[in-house]
Amino acid sequence: MALKITPTKANLIKSKARLSFSTKGYNLLDKKRTVLIQEIMKLVQQSEEIETQIGETFKEAYIALQQVTISMGLNHLDEFALSIPPETPFDTRTRSVMGVDIPELVIPESAKEALNLPYGFYENNPALDVAIAKFNEVKELSYRLAEIEGTAFKLSVEIKKTQKSANALDKIQIPKLKTTIKYIEESIEEKDREENFRIKKVKKHNQK
Repeated sequence: MALKITPTKANLIKSKARLSFSTKGYNLLDKKRTVLIQEIMKLVQQSEEIETQIGETFKEAYIALQQVTISMGLNHLDEFALSIPPETPFDTRTRSVMGVDIPELVIPESAKEALNLPYGFYENNPALDVAIAKFNEVKELSYRLAEIEGTAFKLSVEIKKTQKSANALDKIQIPKLKTTIKYIEESIEEKDREENFRIKKVKKHNQK
């Protein structure tokens, strides 16, 4: 396919400048893609570790809950369950990973302290303490897992965008510019040869 560009030295300079800019852009996108992939791999590992923790903590919590049910009775346990907040309030903040804003969950210390003793000391039951502590731990781990999965999703979307942009430069823009530069250089060389041939011919004619 014929290139629709005038083969001049000015266009050659412009094309080389665009090629240099596009190459630098591709290298930056490639580095960004690598960093994001490394980050998401860390998140996958963290997610697996937290899922394991949640499974183990759930098991410990249910064992403690069974002991509480036996020692206190189901009806009495229901009364304590009503005093426990159904949710743990949290705040959010963001951090940047290669220009991607990632949300982070922050559980205030006041919210953690409010969950420690939802009943009086005179009604203290060691198994109940363990059960409440373990279920609160599961809740915090679940929040953390949701945060990690949300972060991984945002990073995966950004990786796809970065990959698409990098491919456009690597497979389309850069080859096109290289072809254009080659065409201009060859055209200029051909014109120079023709001009030199014409000059030599004129000189020979004048000598005669």
